[in-house]
Amino acid sequence: MKQGPLPSVDSSDDVSGHTELPSCGPLPIRTGVTGPTPEEPLGVVAVGPAGAERRTVLATLLGLDPVMLTVPAGSWLVVRHAKVPTRAAFVPGYRQPYSYGADRDAAGPALARPPRRVELSVAEPLLRHFTLVDTPDTGTLGVAGVRVLLDAVGRAGALLFVIAADQAFTATELNLLAEVAPTGVEVTFAVTPGAAGWGPSGECAASAGTFASPDEVDPVAVTVEAHRAALLAAVPALAGARWFPVADAASAADLRRALVGWSAREGLQRASADPPVLPGQHDRVAVVADPGDWAEQLDRQTRSCSQRIRQHLALELANIHLRAVQEIVFGVGCPGLPDLLDREMAALSLLATTQCDHAVRGILSDAAARVLGAPPAEGVRRRIATAVQYGLTDHRNGGDLDRVLLITSTAGVANLTGTDAIDALAGYPASSRDEVLPPVAVALSGGCWQQWRTPGNADHNAARAWSQRALREVELGLSREISRRFEVIRLSLGAVLSDAVDHGILLA
Repeated sequence: MKQGPLPSVDSSDDVSGHTELPSCGPLPIRTGVTGPTPEEPLGVVAVGPAGAERRTVLATLLGLDPVMLTVPAGSWLVVRHAKVPTRAAFVPGYRQPYSYGADRDAAGPALARPPRRVELSVAEPLLRHFTLVDTPDTGTLGVAGVRVLLDAVGRAGALLFVIAADQAFTATELNLLAEVAPTGVEVTFAVTPGAAGWGPSGECAASAGTFASPDEVDPVAVTVEAHRAALLAAVPALAGARWFPVADAASAADLRRALVGWSAREGLQRASADPPVLPGQHDRVAVVADPGDWAEQLDRQTRSCSQRIRQHLALELANIHLRAVQEIVFGVGCPGLPDLLDREMAALSLLATTQCDHAVRGILSDAAARVLGAPPAEGVRRRIATAVQYGLTDHRNGGDLDRVLLITSTAGVANLTGTDAIDALAGYPASSRDEVLPPVAVALSGGCWQQWRTPGNADHNAARAWSQRALREVELGLSREISRRFEVIRLSLGAVLSDAVDHGILLA
């Protein structure tokens, strides 16, 4: 087996001689469930295994034909409220979405690759309370897909798990639910009839100890309790989760009311967490008389954080290469390579974005504390962050920061700029972003699907070599991009704080 991409180390970034330098703190090594911001719209993310009729449950909640909720395999479906029905596919590599009819018989566009998401807007009153999101089947998510899902669930606030009566929880699903359980996410379960009706699977029935004959008990109640017992045996923290049997519109009414009730409580909680005026938002803030060598420390800290993030991403790319080889040799083979790599690039983008945001917040707070003489209040920190963000356009250092890295069929990386191009890569997009830097965005172009899904193109050695070259190019592209971003942060933040030092007061 050929060796995967190795971490790149730039000797010019050696900061070992500056042990007194404030670090950017422990960087997150993976993404997970994070709390939503007050501005984030409420959302319910539906997950579950194939064959559980999840799409039928969502269609019943919305009063729609299930065919309208059909999306290409691997794509996310985001259903929002609007007076005029629309449907659009957001495809990486394009700045504008593909529109197609929102009626039952509308045919989807012929796309070179599956969209990351399809947005459906309908005039359904339930969607005034929250956005409804359908995800790929849990059996197809893989390591990367679970990480992307956890990020979306944390921002949305609620998870709806749909499972059929004759199905049992898999290890992947139990691990997913175990990660969500200790967070503030609302977890709700919907149980649908199986192929043979309301009889639980043998594993679930054994977990619940239900051996009575169907004539003596309510089969629906037995099935729900069997699934609940099987879940709590592995994830006891979800004892408070609510369960609903769903077979038709009448039985879905209780689930609908429960979701609406959650949205009312969650909406009030998010609104109360967003004060109208933050401490220090409008105050005059004086700087210390002698802030010392703050500019030199800022320079060393930005280089240190940039190097650490590049090394973390290089190690993650090496792990991705191993998973790609496993997919080629032991999984679906060459046709499954584009799907796997695209999910991996979505998760890698989230990780790079999270690490950059974390590091920039630390850099900004440390530099401001040295200049102001004390850690800045939240209002002051946001004022500085806003000023730095405005200054990014003056210190772009070689191009726009809104940039998408697209893996091409030749194992190269092409650049596409623009906020719309970045938005097309999100499975569940955020409404707004209060971080200084735009998100990192990596995806596969449509040519990769055309190449590896062509009949007869099943050379495993060629696929392994191609994936290694492509991931190496991604590593080089990300390394340049991360270095450029932190250099821009150094220049812009340095200009803001220099202005404050020169005037003796923070003017941001």
